[in-house]
Amino acid sequence: MIVAVTGASGYLGRAVAAELVAAGHDVRTLQRRASGVEGVTDMQGSVTDAAAVARVLDGVEGVIHLAAKVSLAGDAAEFRAVNVEGTRTLLDEAERAGVRRFVNVSSPSVAHAGSALEGVGAEPASPKDARGEYARTKAEAELLALGRDSAAMRVVVIRPHLVWGPGDTQLVGRILDRARRGRLPLLDGGRALIDSTYIDNAATGLVAALQRTEHAHGRAFVLTNGEPRPVGELLTSMCLASGVRPPQWSLPAGVARAAGSLIERAWALRPGVDEPPMTRFLAEQLSTAHWFDQRETRRALGWAPTVSIDEGLRRLAAHASR
Repeated sequence: MIVAVTGASGYLGRAVAAELVAAGHDVRTLQRRASGVEGVTDMQGSVTDAAAVARVLDGVEGVIHLAAKVSLAGDAAEFRAVNVEGTRTLLDEAERAGVRRFVNVSSPSVAHAGSALEGVGAEPASPKDARGEYARTKAEAELLALGRDSAAMRVVVIRPHLVWGPGDTQLVGRILDRARRGRLPLLDGGRALIDSTYIDNAATGLVAALQRTEHAHGRAFVLTNGEPRPVGELLTSMCLASGVRPPQWSLPAGVARAAGSLIERAWALRPGVDEPPMTRFLAEQLSTAHWFDQRETRRALGWAPTVSIDEGLRRLAAHASR
């Protein structure tokens, strides 16, 4: 089929576009810069530009929407313009173009209100309770997308959790950078169990969702490797695989949350040039359990991960040693 992928210049977007090409689909991409994916038709632009979106979607049957503003801090208006209004524009133009399948990529943070999520599925998205502008606007976008599900355009929401792998400049890159600078504490000893998703599994899961919209539409699914590990173990393993000294110090979670709240307020007044060293959301993510029941995700999508966490770490180490 002809498939449009938004945000294909990002880490997961590139992997999804490449997976679609490998499966024999005709792929168009929409993002602000070239995707770098061989075999796709790049159409540069923004999801906030209705004319650009309409050009990309002409004749398209399926959409995988990954474009988003992702950050721990920033202007609330920018998050809303891209994550909410950009999604609205894409949905509007998709309906006009007769798109039949729509996969909206969301985040488990849309259902995170600060407490642990242990062995649950995709809990309802809650803009009111979500922490931070990213999670809040992604929750709104998810509800918008599910509200457009119909017999004419079947919508599925997928929430990949902590996607990582070789070449990742977001999660792995930031972990390594903070570890090098001694700014990566283990909160409460790093004991909280968390799920994560190896990049190949995230990409195949999203393509499976596109193919299974008839069976899965109208619902949200969290997608992970299904191998929860203590956050301290995972961070240490990623650092060691990359040749970086792992975290050496621990901090009480309550102290980190309080510090994160103060830093957020200071950042709002005088933003730094980089991500803030700590936010309340980040402190909560590093100190509360986040692992999810994957049985319904795998059944509905007809999908299962093929790369284990241990194999992913071996691939990360091989990439770092080049």
